[in-house]
Amino acid sequence: MKGAGYIDDADPKKDSVYIETGYLNTALDGDKVEAAVVENRVSGKIEKKGTVIRVIERAKESFVGTVCFEKEGSCVVVPDDKKMYVSISILAQNSNGLKNNQKVFVKLLAWVDPEKLPTGEVIKILGEKGNNNVEMEAIVLEKGFELGFPNIVEIEASKISHDKTIPSEEVAKRRDIRGTTTFTIDPFDAKDFDDAISIKKLPDGLFEVGVHIADVSHYVRDGSALDKEALKRGCSVYLVDRTIPMLPEVLSNDVCSLNPREDKLSFSTIFVMDSNARIQSRWFGKTVMNSTHRFTYETAQAVIKGDPALVVEYSSGIQTIASAEAGMKHREDLIELDRLAKILKKDKFSKGAVEFEQDEIKFQLDDAGKPIRINKSMRLDTHKLVEEFMLLANREVAKFIFDSIKKKGTRDTGAIYRIHDVPDKDKIMNLVTFVKALGYTLKSDDGVVTGQSLNDLLDQIEDTPHESLIRTATIRSMKKAVYSTKNIGHFGLAFSFYTHFTSPIRRYPDLLVHRVLAKHLNNEAFGDRDIVVFQKIADSSTMREISAAEAERASKKLKQVEYMSIRIGETFQGTITGVAKWGIYVSEAKTMSEGMIHISSLGEDYFSFDEKTYSIIGEKTGKKFTLGDAVTFKVKTADIDRRMLDFTLV
Repeated sequence: MKGAGYIDDADPKKDSVYIETGYLNTALDGDKVEAAVVENRVSGKIEKKGTVIRVIERAKESFVGTVCFEKEGSCVVVPDDKKMYVSISILAQNSNGLKNNQKVFVKLLAWVDPEKLPTGEVIKILGEKGNNNVEMEAIVLEKGFELGFPNIVEIEASKISHDKTIPSEEVAKRRDIRGTTTFTIDPFDAKDFDDAISIKKLPDGLFEVGVHIADVSHYVRDGSALDKEALKRGCSVYLVDRTIPMLPEVLSNDVCSLNPREDKLSFSTIFVMDSNARIQSRWFGKTVMNSTHRFTYETAQAVIKGDPALVVEYSSGIQTIASAEAGMKHREDLIELDRLAKILKKDKFSKGAVEFEQDEIKFQLDDAGKPIRINKSMRLDTHKLVEEFMLLANREVAKFIFDSIKKKGTRDTGAIYRIHDVPDKDKIMNLVTFVKALGYTLKSDDGVVTGQSLNDLLDQIEDTPHESLIRTATIRSMKKAVYSTKNIGHFGLAFSFYTHFTSPIRRYPDLLVHRVLAKHLNNEAFGDRDIVVFQKIADSSTMREISAAEAERASKKLKQVEYMSIRIGETFQGTITGVAKWGIYVSEAKTMSEGMIHISSLGEDYFSFDEKTYSIIGEKTGKKFTLGDAVTFKVKTADIDRRMLDFTLV
């Protein structure tokens, strides 16, 4: 309902309170407010309703929206954010130069009278609505990120990039691994390389496996302008057509990036392991390296298979056979890494890790940014190879930090972990009911579930019409992984210790972990206020990560709707992914574009929603539409502004 909402009490044990339309008193989504709560007994039950007394603190003060001049000449901005339930008025003296259908970035001014529209000041005119660059910038700004960097940050980065030569005295402080065969494996269109892998055969059937990470902390010093901006951003943002980097590109794509055949500073985790991937010893420390070869996931997979021509199949012809042929000299190393990675993966799942893989889509855009092709991306063994060794490095670094703190007998001040709590019992019980209605079983003990039980469920649904649907429902029943100074382990990975160490170019917590690990290795003390500072960073990084994920999803949704908007009337195959009183939701098979078929379009019958079976059933014909059913449909309408699609059955 427009202008209605809920208030969460400061005490998490208390229930949310409903705020009816007209009682928000200018409060917006996420605002910190003071409210009065009234309890009424209705049909024997206590109902709570609230009234906002005052807004204490605004959660958001800037909005992206579309300019609209009304008949009487007044100017308003209609926000893109649908949770902003009123338009923003632009004063006449501030509306000069504005035009209808322009996208603008607006700062909200004081709003105290709920009977009047809030007023706003235009900070930036983005451009004509519908233009690709305008829409992408709108998404970025709406989620609280910025395209460019402040001048002071650019100057600081430029000074670093002017002299990329590594001083001999710096090399002398580090372990020199430039003679070790080392390579990167990344997406074909990657521009920043923050991790590399090496492998070396040792006597007695042992292997030395190294995971080498760009030493961003050497260049981005604590408290510098670069550091403050990186903390503010929290992470890089990956949209359909661009990356909004956490660090200026002269650092992320050049100075810090582990580009092939260039000497680079790195922070390494080096393991000696046997042929069964059991760790015999480990070493952490600063290194200087030189990447021998740059692989893509597709070229590395083709090399493992021994057929460079396969790269064309894996990448839909985007990459050349020659690029795979050049890597054939490293085939033996890749095969061994692949074998060890598969053992690590098997061991992880034997301990209760949950397989959460989902289909991903890739977009091919024309020069104007319009989507001309959308395909599901192929998940290769090389993706898993890199993933397993990154997980290994993250796990072992976390364990080392934890053990170091325990050995010192100090409080947990010198740590930041990546934690994943056990699932909420109520959500698991709902999931149990949901999958049972679809014919599957999830074992739980009054909402307590193990990773093995979840994997048993995922095994049941493999290659069934319900696979994608139940995978999504299972993920939604999980708690979100977050950053914290307190270690509780990682449920989804079945790790007792886990952190993020492997991507300091694109995630601020990894940069912080590098600093923390270096202090532990040097046996340096941590101050009492470190735990407070680190926890604040953990909290802000978690929120930035959520916002970045929302921006990525928004850019994908926009391109899916644009793609379907020029295919009105065309026929597609899809699967029912949602059922509600008003209709069914369908996901198209290849592009994963989701749209709704209204209940009135299902046929000449009276259809009603059956909540128990997640179905819509025709009263006369008995025709039934259920979650997971395959359907044939046509695209009826596409609303690019609202990013919504309407379908109709064929």
